[in-house]
Amino acid sequence: MTVGFWEQRYRSSDRLFSGEPNGALVAEVAGLAPGQALDVGCGEGADALWLARRGWLVTAVDISRTALERAAAADDTGRVAWTRADLATARWPAGTFDLVSVHYVPLPRVPGDGPLLGLLAAVAPGGTLLFVSHDLAGLDSGDYYRSADVTAHLGGDWTILVDEVRPRRTPEGSLHTRDTVLRARRLR
Repeated sequence: MTVGFWEQRYRSSDRLFSGEPNGALVAEVAGLAPGQALDVGCGEGADALWLARRGWLVTAVDISRTALERAAAADDTGRVAWTRADLATARWPAGTFDLVSVHYVPLPRVPGDGPLLGLLAAVAPGGTLLFVSHDLAGLDSGDYYRSADVTAHLGGDWTILVDEVRPRRTPEGSLHTRDTVLRARRLR
């Protein structure tokens, strides 16, 4: 899943996604006090804008310049920093974000788990990690991180608040009808 893949995918349509925030984000984050958020794989920006309109200061990251340009054009908040980065090599400031939100991001596994560990380290003490992916039970997941991989890295500094599979509304014929939702809070 290269820059070229995502650029081609976003350029194939005037809008790739609905423009609505992900349901798991709304369900899991609506009750949190706003702070600093990192929206990983922000795409066309619906989640980042939903957070910003609720008072969050958001760093929204995607590999696709086309997606970021669309998102920035829809930004009426002035509370989002639209940032182009490759998640496999990006570095995040440790302990900075009150929320790190990762939705449907094909984050490739690498030796040493550096990109995943970097995202976990970016969560501030008292902050929340929200990791949502397609439930791939019975399907080939490729070599990408799943929620079980994330929970395996959460030690005594974390408490898991939600770790479940949920049905999701999808277009007819969609291969992905269920999501895994992991929400954890960093204690220290």
